[in-house]
Amino acid sequence: MATPTTTPSIPGQPWLKKIKWDEHGLVPVIAQEAGSGDILMFAWMNREALAKTVELGEAVYWSRSRKKLWHKGEESGHVQKVLEIRLDCDEDVVLLKVEQAGGIACHTGRHSCFFQKFDNGDWHSVEPVLQDPATIYTDAKKAHPKKTQPKKDT
Repeated sequence: MATPTTTPSIPGQPWLKKIKWDEHGLVPVIAQEAGSGDILMFAWMNREALAKTVELGEAVYWSRSRKKLWHKGEESGHVQKVLEIRLDCDEDVVLLKVEQAGGIACHTGRHSCFFQKFDNGDWHSVEPVLQDPATIYTDAKKAHPKKTQPKKDT
């Protein structure tokens, strides 16, 4: 993705109007690691979050639990550099191809949020914890003391 030079105007952008937003003004977003093809996480964006993602070249989502924009990695350091943005055939799902800073996308300290596999009638964790979740945010808080510890959708 080319580095943008100007902030897109949110309301009047034709590229934003093409997306089929749900009744809450949101669109589902899948983050995929560009290098490996791994699906890292699922989240939501509103128009402002998508415009900010384009502006910054880094993933910005809408936190439904906190009701605010969430710049991925703002507290953990696990920023997602956006290399490409795609829209599905129905124009109602966005795919971000990203470079994942630190190799950790999940608040549990794992590479991917999709670490549980259904096998033999139950769910099993199949990916290792790469960093203790307790240290992800405490180390980040030491580096950025004004920030508060996030809820689980980090």
